[in-house]
Amino acid sequence: MSTPSVDAQQATRITEVYVPNSPLVSFRIVVRTGSVNDPAGKEGLNALTAAMIGQGGSQSLTYQQIVDKLYPWAARISAQADKEITTIVGEVHRDHVQEFYGLLWELVSAPRFDADDFARNKDDQLNYLKNTLRGNDDENLGKAGLNLLMYANHPYHAVVAGTVQGLNAVSLDDVRTFHRAMYTQSRIIFGIAGGYPKELIDRIKNDLSALPAGSFSEVPLPSPVQPVGVEGMIIQKDNRATAVSFGYPIDVTRKDRDFYALLVANSYLGEHRTFNGVLMNHLRGDRGLNYGDYSYIENFIQDGGSTFPDPNIPRRQQFFSVWIRPVEPKNAHFAIRAAMREVQLLVDNGLTKDQFETTRDFLIHYSKLWVQTQSRRLGYVMDSEVYGIPYYIDYLAKQLSLLTVDDVNAAIKKHLQAKNYYLSIVAKDAGPLSDALLSNAPSPIQYNNPNVPAEILAQDKEIQVLPVNINKEKFTIVPSGDLFEK
Repeated sequence: MSTPSVDAQQATRITEVYVPNSPLVSFRIVVRTGSVNDPAGKEGLNALTAAMIGQGGSQSLTYQQIVDKLYPWAARISAQADKEITTIVGEVHRDHVQEFYGLLWELVSAPRFDADDFARNKDDQLNYLKNTLRGNDDENLGKAGLNLLMYANHPYHAVVAGTVQGLNAVSLDDVRTFHRAMYTQSRIIFGIAGGYPKELIDRIKNDLSALPAGSFSEVPLPSPVQPVGVEGMIIQKDNRATAVSFGYPIDVTRKDRDFYALLVANSYLGEHRTFNGVLMNHLRGDRGLNYGDYSYIENFIQDGGSTFPDPNIPRRQQFFSVWIRPVEPKNAHFAIRAAMREVQLLVDNGLTKDQFETTRDFLIHYSKLWVQTQSRRLGYVMDSEVYGIPYYIDYLAKQLSLLTVDDVNAAIKKHLQAKNYYLSIVAKDAGPLSDALLSNAPSPIQYNNPNVPAEILAQDKEIQVLPVNINKEKFTIVPSGDLFEK
């Protein structure tokens, strides 16, 4: 792949990753708007506007006609909304790129705003909140609960899909007005990668220049409030297993040097969907508690069925979190203690030189896999521009190569701690679990397999009585049906 190039002119900001031999052309149109731009009382407007582009018609074609047009090309167009960024993603074989681009750009610049599309997309978004998130997706419900706890009275508070009352208040005219205000020259960064004809860039520039100039200013973000003790909630619902997420805001993003030190520490603790992390090894590997246990130092949304994060979800404020995938209710209290113990050990002991070097080497090579498609690479290039850093994957390797184990352990001490958390639990038996947590009752693990090594059983006796410093004034039980209402 060629070196990315950027047209930095404000009116035509185009990011190019030219790959002349590639048969594909990838598009990522980043719009500097997200759920933080939703008007009060109309939470979900940004995501619904994006859906009208990703799953709606254009001025000249209905949604069904667009689907029929894309199918024989094996092409795709989708929309991805987050807190501060919304991205329209497309990909097509270069044989069809001119016609595809015309269709894509018409969707972005002049959506159809068909009443039937609006009703369908609005229903989908409401169903996601009312049925999927509240009812069928405990893992993401726990994560959404953690978001609510960390960002009370903060622009990040609502989930990206919005709220039930907010969506119900959104009209088709609201979507039209929002689109007119946000999809402007000043907010759009146009990304293209692959084997596109160079003359296409002039066409893109002309189209961009025809958009209203608009204006862009970032929504002010107050500092998130840090927890005192363990503040949290148990989201009560009729489920078979208990999902847990806990964490707290951190003042570090990719533009900070300490981010890269924490990246090593986090990979050692709980790299997503790998067996590298001590969380995964000790909770699942040693004890068979659940399917997976991971940690993160920034917002992480998995890209489809892969193990990699979605690009184009940058945020100005990030958080540290631990995700315990659903565990049997009888062992939920123990699993929380065991996971918090691993964070405590990391904070107390840091990494040894061998642990640091092994984890750093893994990360330098593993990060190369994050950009194994040109579309993902384009996304990472554009995220780097948003953060104001060189191309992230190369920058990461350089920053990691400069680190020492002392840098990593100093960053752990500075940014991580193991006493104060926001804790979000999704559980059926919320009352008994709450009582056990509040009283710090012993929570011996119950194994299905009797052949557990003696050293693990010895550790279990320590873990089952570890204190969890619950803040009784800020720990509640909330029915799942009450969440995301307004």
